Amino acid sequence: MNSLRRFLLLPLALLLAVPSAQADRGALAGHRHRVIVTSDIGGTDPDDYQSMAHVLLYADVLEIEGLISSPFERAGKDKILEVIDAYEKDFANLRSWSGYPEPDALRAMTKQGGIHPAPYSGLRGTSEGSGWIVRCARRNDPRPLHVLVWGALEEVAQALHDAPDILPKLRVYYIGGPNKKWGPDAYQYLADNFPSLWIIEANSTYRGYFTGGNQAGDWGNAEFVKRHIAGRGALGTYFAEHLGGVIKMGDTPSVNWLLRGNPGEPAWPGWGGRFVRAWDRPHARFDRLTTAEDRLEVFGILELVLPLGPDAPANPEGRMIVTNQSLIGHPDGQGNLRFRFCPRDPKVFAYEIRSNAPGLDGRKGVITAHLPDPALALVPSARFPNWWTDDPSPHAAQDVHHGARTVSQWREQFLHDFAARLERCRVPAPSLPAP
Repeated sequence: MNSLRRFLLLPLALLLAVPSAQADRGALAGHRHRVIVTSDIGGTDPDDYQSMAHVLLYADVLEIEGLISSPFERAGKDKILEVIDAYEKDFANLRSWSGYPEPDALRAMTKQGGIHPAPYSGLRGTSEGSGWIVRCARRNDPRPLHVLVWGALEEVAQALHDAPDILPKLRVYYIGGPNKKWGPDAYQYLADNFPSLWIIEANSTYRGYFTGGNQAGDWGNAEFVKRHIAGRGALGTYFAEHLGGVIKMGDTPSVNWLLRGNPGEPAWPGWGGRFVRAWDRPHARFDRLTTAEDRLEVFGILELVLPLGPDAPANPEGRMIVTNQSLIGHPDGQGNLRFRFCPRDPKVFAYEIRSNAPGLDGRKGVITAHLPDPALALVPSARFPNWWTDDPSPHAAQDVHHGARTVSQWREQFLHDFAARLERCRVPAPSLPAP
């Protein structure tokens, strides 16, 4: 009998145990958390399909209040509804096990957010999605509202702009990293205007879901799907059809953080990782093209404020071409084009400016991105009292991914629980014996 099958025979209480000196206040311990998910499902990274199937399997222990499609460059509400369609096929079996929400109730709370990333201001305008966050946050409920951000921060930024009174109610878990790379302007809007926001900025910790931990045999990212996910109901089949049947689920740590651990204490261990109080958020502004001697912390925000020069046209335009991005420049009305860029890897990035302003067109620069000094965790920022981020200490890292080991150490536990839940899709709960 392989290790996974042996584990599935263990008592439930042992299966779900998290060895922590602190009390477990996650959803699997009976604490029902209010949840909104914002997702760039249908965008550049298909792992959101897997994460959406996963979160619906736990809809009986989480109080899901919203499923919102956020940018990236297409409307994704239909993709969320597609996952709910698979859920509906399994619903009869699921509800025999526990109190799962009706599929139509999930459809009613599925909303379309913005489609295009925000401009330099960080705001593009109120959307159905941002309005729904405001509506949910203003409900007469003493519990905090957990907003799990699997893509862009635009909906959170717009909601707080429109209704700053909801700030104390929000608890944001942001899967940053590549998402921050694609949406630096909404991020900077929040950092500049709402520094007291309660937020976990997970730029690399989330990688522990699919890197590190025990990946031998059944535990491998492909083998686990083949043996324990594919064919387990419509949701299991749907899951296995994405990413070539290989686990990624990079957004799922935000859900696991609510399932097992203590969501009120990000410094405590749990399935969704362990975090440290953030130091001042790295942000470097230059009024010139940068050189290799200029340095910026990885996942920081580089801001270029470049003079257009004397021959600039009346309507200046420009783009910053860097790696696989073409970042739009924003004229500030003061004779400059402004660009923001977020480096996601510790290396030297080269870029080129293309513009209708002759003084900028074709000019090139570089910026050196580096890993943060672990000592920074010892000096949390007074400006960001509720901001949390990846633990930069080497013992918490998986390769170069800071904090990832604080997730990967629970790999066997959270995958076991996921596999057990998928069985609910496949078969109804056993009937109780007659008295």
